[in-house]
This record gives sequence, C-alpha cells and structure tokens, in this order.
Amino acid sequence: MDGDAILERLAARYLEHEDVAWGRMFSNVGLAVRGKIFAVVNHAGNLMVKVPEARVDALDASGAAARMVMRGREMREWVEMAPDRGEAAWDDLLAEAYAYVESITPR
Repeated sequence: MDGDAILERLAARYLEHEDVAWGRMFSNVGLAVRGKIFAVVNHAGNLMVKVPEARVDALDASGAAARMVMRGREMREWVEMAPDRGEAAWDDLLAEAYAYVESITPR
C-alpha cells in the first residue's frame, strides 16, 4: 500500500474544515490545522502523527504504532504507523491526531 495515497484518501473529510489545509514538514506534505501539522507520511511511507505523550507511550507499548525517532532522538508526541496496519487503523489514528492538535492550537 502507498502511504501517500492512503493519506490523500483519508484527508478529504479533514479538508472540509476551513482551518485544515495541506502543509509542509521536513520536505513532506501533510495535514495541518491552523498551520500546525498533525499528520504526514514520512519518507519510509509510514503515517506520522502528533498525539499526547501518554498516548504515544500506550501505542508504542502495545505495538500498534512506534514512537518516532529522528536523528537518534525519540520524539515526545509523535508516532508512526506502517501502511500494512490498514486504512481503518490509519483513519483512527488520524482522527486522534486531528482532535489533539486542534485542541492545542490557538484560534
């Protein structure tokens, strides 16, 4: 499965919100709410999302997603999920990420 294609399909319902648009993060295009990226497909083809730190810990411990590591540094609020987990799993994680970033991003 192609991660970019999956994200593009799932993005449609978020792009209906006036405060959501495509944005750039690390040379990748992802979804942003009021300018803050909440989801992007990384170079490995995995969905990378921002969720609360406690949720990152839970997802990583369960094996549902992996804590994002960039240049040897664990990212506190970012996880990645491979496309082989399925579109429904990506959809659920994307909804969590949107809700979280929307709640912490000033209007």
